[in-house]
Amino acid sequence: MLKSLFNWKVLLNLVVAIGIFVGLVWLTFRWLEYHTNHGQEIPVPNVINKSVYDAVKILEDTGLEYEVDSAEYNPKYKPFQVLKMHPLSSSRVKPGSLVRIVVNPRTWAPITVPDVINKYSGLAFQRLDQVGLKIGDTIYEPSIQKDALLRVIYKGNAVNPGSRLPRFSVIDVVVGSGPMRNISIPSVVGLSVKEAKAVIAKSMFEVGLVEHEDGSKDESDIIYYQDPASGDVRDQGMQIDLWASKRTPAELRAKVEQLNSIYRMKVDTSLPPVHYDEAPSQSAPSYDPPAPVPVPVPKKEAPKSETPKTSAASGAKPAGSAAEKPKTAATGNQGSANKPVTTGNTSQQPAQKPKAKKVVVE
Repeated sequence: MLKSLFNWKVLLNLVVAIGIFVGLVWLTFRWLEYHTNHGQEIPVPNVINKSVYDAVKILEDTGLEYEVDSAEYNPKYKPFQVLKMHPLSSSRVKPGSLVRIVVNPRTWAPITVPDVINKYSGLAFQRLDQVGLKIGDTIYEPSIQKDALLRVIYKGNAVNPGSRLPRFSVIDVVVGSGPMRNISIPSVVGLSVKEAKAVIAKSMFEVGLVEHEDGSKDESDIIYYQDPASGDVRDQGMQIDLWASKRTPAELRAKVEQLNSIYRMKVDTSLPPVHYDEAPSQSAPSYDPPAPVPVPVPKKEAPKSETPKTSAASGAKPAGSAAEKPKTAATGNQGSANKPVTTGNTSQQPAQKPKAKKVVVE
């Protein structure tokens, strides 16, 4: 067994295998050194504050790869100026390494214009300021939508909601100042429906009822009647009703007269004007105040007392007025019969109200 291991053929194969293994390891390390530039390092050049075009040229000449990224716009620096880099300029890297540079963009990042059309101007201004738009001039334009934002203008052109503008752009806004008053209504009789709508819109009115004679909606029909009539004055935004037909207004004279009797008020000028006479001026009547009437003062009369009766059967009568002679009841106690009965002025009442008595008037 041992003799077979120390055979020269076995030893030769073992030496050859070890040599091949060592050669492969050496070749592998040499290939890695060549591929990774082992031991070869170059300094990273400083490209901060340079323009992106100069920075790219310097990195390429040094043998380094680069990657450009943009940061948030900073107005303190120039557009396309390099603000940051990684690795830093004090580092040493292998040739072909990647260097990332951060560049200041040309302007602010764009933002989306919000939908503020026909919204109240106070809320619209607040919304535009929130997204980063600055309001320049405020232009007031006649409109039935008072204090509503009608248009957004950027560099002289109207901007639709959803458009992209640079952040902090200065925009102008058009706000409604209310309807105009007493505008003369244009004449559209003889025009086509399409032309009449354009004239009405240009005059700041609205198209109301459009009645076609044949029931169609052909905009090439000719207008033969309108209400209100041309020359009348109305406020901005009022509606104008139209009647259209394929025939000319001269051929529809009877129809026009019928509409006039409905929509036009006729004033009869054949009657003489009414004459009003002025009433003669009269002085205000004077009245003499009536003479004061003396008010009689009532005389106070002394109360008359009734002579008490000694007994019910005596038949004596008290002295007093002949008109009223009261009697006391035949049955009663002595104390009650001695109470006097007063006659005279009814306005004077005793301090204590006497009890009701049965009085016989003779």
